[in-house]
Amino acid sequence: MLPRALVEKVVCYVVRDDRLLVFRHADLPYEETGLQVPAGTVRPGEAPVVAALREAGEETGLVGLRVVRPLGVTIYDAAPMRPERHRRHVFHLAVDGPVPQRWTSWERHDGHAPPTRFTCFWIPLAAGHVLSGGQGALLGRLADALADQER
Repeated sequence: MLPRALVEKVVCYVVRDDRLLVFRHADLPYEETGLQVPAGTVRPGEAPVVAALREAGEETGLVGLRVVRPLGVTIYDAAPMRPERHRRHVFHLAVDGPVPQRWTSWERHDGHAPPTRFTCFWIPLAAGHVLSGGQGALLGRLADALADQER
């Protein structure tokens, strides 16, 4: 087995009214990208919590995002798609203010690549098992935290 670099990543569960914010790549086949939550790479010197807010804002276009709580860290092997492993810092986020039920967002990539178009929308939190690429790994912790919050 070839050695795989360890890349620091963030995964963001944005929740409102027991619904989870997801997106799909509008210009790529659904069969290749599936449903995702905001996520991305932690920049050198950047704290994971800062990266979570940045990535969620870049991918969704939402303002008023805030971190509710960290949920933990997972390791994900991205092979064979990429020869790397991801150390994923997972966060529960909320958004203040009005938010559409469905919208188009453009991630600009800091000018390093053409913009990526996403279709963003909300699904029931209980349906989060459909997330691609292991992104649902800590949804159980999120559900437990939300249940504790209601008690």
